Amino acid sequence: MSSFLYFVPQISICIYGSFDRIIRHVLGPKFAVSFGVAKRPININLLTIRFPVTAIASILHRISGVILFLLIPAFLWIFAISLKSPEGFFVVRRYLTCPLSKLVLLAVLLTLFYHLLAGIRHLFMDAGIGEGLTQARFSAQCIGIVAILVTVLMGIYLW
Repeated sequence: MSSFLYFVPQISICIYGSFDRIIRHVLGPKFAVSFGVAKRPININLLTIRFPVTAIASILHRISGVILFLLIPAFLWIFAISLKSPEGFFVVRRYLTCPLSKLVLLAVLLTLFYHLLAGIRHLFMDAGIGEGLTQARFSAQCIGIVAILVTVLMGIYLW
């Protein structure tokens, strides 16, 4: 019972400190080192971490999906205006022939093509095709290159 009373004040004293200080204080520094608490980084700078190509492809796939999801209302609104009347169609056509809107459209098409190709890549990987490290790296690089090439071809078609 006396050891329990000795243990409780130590935790209450250190409860506002970090986890590793609590372990060092209660259990001793030898246990803290063997527990792995003393070896963890104190400050992680996310800008210095080098992600592999496969991780970058996966993150960009998620980001492109979010962007496409957020653009759905805008495209539905534009589509509704163009279908409302012939005048609305010509208004939308006039805005979409502007060079700035063509660049925005190309950016949206790049997002769409990248998301489509990365989704096909993920489907193949779910089927067990291309799961090896070298194959995954190669396919991650290919989807970026192919998405850019298809977007360039669409840019040539639009201009």
